[in-house]
Amino acid sequence: MAEDHPKQAATGAEDAAMDTEAGAGEGRSAAAVAGLLRGFLAVQQRRAEAYSTLRRGFSEYMANGGELAYQQLCGNITAEFNDCSKQVLEMISVLSMPEFYRSDLVDLLKGVQAHEKEKLHLTAKIQVLKKAGRPSERLVNHADCRSRSLTQHVCVHVKEITEAAGTEDAEADAEYEAALKEAIQGVQEAVTSINEHMEEVRYEIDALEAETVGSRLMEVEEAFPSTLSIK
Repeated sequence: MAEDHPKQAATGAEDAAMDTEAGAGEGRSAAAVAGLLRGFLAVQQRRAEAYSTLRRGFSEYMANGGELAYQQLCGNITAEFNDCSKQVLEMISVLSMPEFYRSDLVDLLKGVQAHEKEKLHLTAKIQVLKKAGRPSERLVNHADCRSRSLTQHVCVHVKEITEAAGTEDAEADAEYEAALKEAIQGVQEAVTSINEHMEEVRYEIDALEAETVGSRLMEVEEAFPSTLSIK
């Protein structure tokens, strides 16, 4: 039986070494995932800055005009959002790898992507509606009007003011206001959902970094057991 003790000791040492290596590996994995999630936060910051740029550009367009500049701005913003989405999809791919496999984080990032897509769609809808304006206040195009002479203009848009016409304008305005309100509310809901997801990401980063610190401390204790032992 005494001969079994060296074997048991050796086996115990091997198990301890494997546990240490596993712990170190988990620590490195946690650090990598935490770094990836911090990269995700940076992407979200880029998105926030892009929205700020878009809002400023749209406000300037509504105040001063400049269709070409506005369209160029929209093109630049679209390219920025596409690049952000591409980076997030790459992160999702990494988190799906066997060495990391965090399905919970994959679902979390996919959720943010879905809400960001909806937010962008509704933001564009809001701007289209505001560009068009209320139906009753829109400028008319006189291209289809007739001219008897250079000084006489026969406008096809002139109509008798009746109760029916007033009701029609009111209904059109009501539909416009409802569509605008719905889009604005949709953006607000998307923002709320995104912020909730972001809080989960930050919480996960804190947990992963705490795990990394614990793993590194374990490595130090294994390397210098007598130095850190409390007497």
